[in-house]
Amino acid sequence: MPMPASEIERLIKQAFPDAEVEMTALADDNDHWAASVRSAAFKGKSRVQQHQMVYAALQGRMGGVLHALSLQTSAKE
Repeated sequence: MPMPASEIERLIKQAFPDAEVEMTALADDNDHWAASVRSAAFKGKSRVQQHQMVYAALQGRMGGVLHALSLQTSAKE
């Protein structure tokens, strides 16, 4: 079952309440998304660590319910 952008955003904001999240559909199937996520929680973390934090926020759905997510992360000052 595909995962809508609103659910991805909800999970990310649940983990990072200050997050600014922008979702973009990469296909018209609710299964391929690009997300831009900015949060103060990413400060001092490497890009890999930031992405791992977002994947953890998705609670195991990445690669299962959510097929593809292109991530762009950055820290808020």
